[in-house]
Amino acid sequence: MGIEIRAIHKYLVNFLKDQVHKAGFNKAIIGLSGGVDSAVSTFLSTEALGKENVLAVMMPYKASSPESRAHAQQIIKQLGVRNVLVDITPVAEEFKKILLDLDRVRLGNVLARLRMITLYDFSANENALVIGTSNKTEILLGYGTLFGDTACAINPLGDMYKTQVWELAKELGVPEEIINKTPSADLWAGQTDEGELGFSYSDVDKLFVEMIDNARSDNELFDLGFEKEFVVKVRTRIRTNDFKRKLPAIPILSKTT
Repeated sequence: MGIEIRAIHKYLVNFLKDQVHKAGFNKAIIGLSGGVDSAVSTFLSTEALGKENVLAVMMPYKASSPESRAHAQQIIKQLGVRNVLVDITPVAEEFKKILLDLDRVRLGNVLARLRMITLYDFSANENALVIGTSNKTEILLGYGTLFGDTACAINPLGDMYKTQVWELAKELGVPEEIINKTPSADLWAGQTDEGELGFSYSDVDKLFVEMIDNARSDNELFDLGFEKEFVVKVRTRIRTNDFKRKLPAIPILSKTT
């Protein structure tokens, strides 16, 4: 695994460098939450483009964990990247007045989209590309906000399962306390990814290796020891969230569509 991760590390750095330059840019914008995914994307971008060409944007809401901000600042200090803090609380509170009876899931979507508005404004001002932070596990499960945290120009983690991101984080030198903390989108107090999903990243990644990478049928998965309820639940999530992984459908009316 160590050799493979080192190869992935080198490949992703070169990929980012090539893709950013091919698009005619030299700089990157990243929403730095203090979690492991955004940390890894920041580490990779810094290595690919240089610390002077990376802007890390911290965007806390009033309910955000102080630990998340502390971890984001720890990464900034370690890498020496340029950074800015934008408190999205005032704007979010105005939206809450307009969008009545917001439950916490809908509010989470609003926060994710406000953050992406912020990142793309910095992108325009800096003449830089927004770098994504969503991993393959989240993308397959639809665990992300369309036009929110899933929006970006380049996503270096898009073909890496969450457990692979953790391995890469160790290779890159991401602080252990960030790697080892409970994954959370930090949308409300006590919120955790695995609590919302109803299963662990470790368990679902093992399933994905067989279900996706090895293209096993359901019966083969059952024979390997995966519980039927778990397999059905994951396949259902993949199917119902398929629209999030596609560009908007356009009817074909001409030969050039």
